[in-house]
Amino acid sequence: MSNLPLPVEQPGHRELGVTDAENSIANIEVAGLSQGQIVRKRFFRHKGALFAMIALTFIVVLAFSSVGFQFGSWKTGGWWQYTWNVAVDIENGGRPTLSLFPFAVGNHPFGQDEVGRDIFAVVMRGTQQSLMIMVIVGAIATMIGTVVGAISGYYRGWTDSVLMRFTDIIITIPVIVIGAVLGRRFGIAGAPVLAVILGLVLWTGMARLVRGEFLSLREREFVDAARVAGARDRRIIFRHILPNAIGVIIVNATLLMAAAILIETGLSFLGYGVKAPDTSLGKIISENQVAFATRPWLFWWPGVFIISIALCINFIGDGLRDAFDPRQRRMPTDRNLAKARRANAGGKPPTVPADGGDLDRASVEVSARGAGFQGGGTGARGFYSDKPRDEDRPAPKRDS
Repeated sequence: MSNLPLPVEQPGHRELGVTDAENSIANIEVAGLSQGQIVRKRFFRHKGALFAMIALTFIVVLAFSSVGFQFGSWKTGGWWQYTWNVAVDIENGGRPTLSLFPFAVGNHPFGQDEVGRDIFAVVMRGTQQSLMIMVIVGAIATMIGTVVGAISGYYRGWTDSVLMRFTDIIITIPVIVIGAVLGRRFGIAGAPVLAVILGLVLWTGMARLVRGEFLSLREREFVDAARVAGARDRRIIFRHILPNAIGVIIVNATLLMAAAILIETGLSFLGYGVKAPDTSLGKIISENQVAFATRPWLFWWPGVFIISIALCINFIGDGLRDAFDPRQRRMPTDRNLAKARRANAGGKPPTVPADGGDLDRASVEVSARGAGFQGGGTGARGFYSDKPRDEDRPAPKRDS
């Protein structure tokens, strides 16, 4: 009887597993698509973000089309019969005329205040002002934070030290205190001026995040190639590094906008925000705080719109984060996995390098999975260890 051991396959050999099927499905989904198309496809696949975008669009259209828009002396009309600064006779005791069963809108669906102003018109005007503040604050803070963070992270050295110490000084001062002091002085000028003031103090978080991204991206090979090609620093910053950090910037800009509308609400509630004769959602709540027990509907509607806008912005930011994150993958269903297994089983075996065989293929897969684990991405969620085969075990000793 021969003493030769049973043949043992190479250590890198294994059967096609779940990870290969998932990678095959993920590659098919993004094949032939540009980066913008991939981001758009991932975003529209996020149901929460898509619903939030629809809801926010509805709120914006309702607010600006119902009572019109006024900026200084320029004013447009709306389809609603009342305006926010005109009082009429009180109907139904000032209670809301909106009814669901049976459905009826009435003349004053959100009710009236003590002087007879239509609350629906007032809330729509307040929503306009809050949305305007949110957009202006987001634009100014994002622009300043991006520029400061980009310059600080790219040049480093004394430039980084000076800009970050200045950022630390702004961070140590509470935003609500700065907004209250400057809002009391300039709030009479209206919502745009208040938004500019808030934008000038809310950029610090964005600057730190952009700085961290630039510190990482400036060491990549494409930046070295741009330097060797003779590109100037300004071109490297805005044409090469900044597009690779746009995902972090957009996501944090949406979160900054959600925080801005809440800060404006708090300032207006304290009396340091938008001043009369204009109004905002926070100012509506502040004006009617004494009527909380007798006429609670004066609080319901501005509160509902504040919460709705903030939630919509946060959901959209969550969807953008998943869309721009290259480590995010959609987990395939069991049906798709079974289909991928059948396709791989019926076709040719996976192609591997001729010089290393299964060992090279195994090393590539281990490296890819290790990158997923280090990055905290889907590699940690999508990894499944293969069941050991009997052929892979050491051969048992046999008696001669």
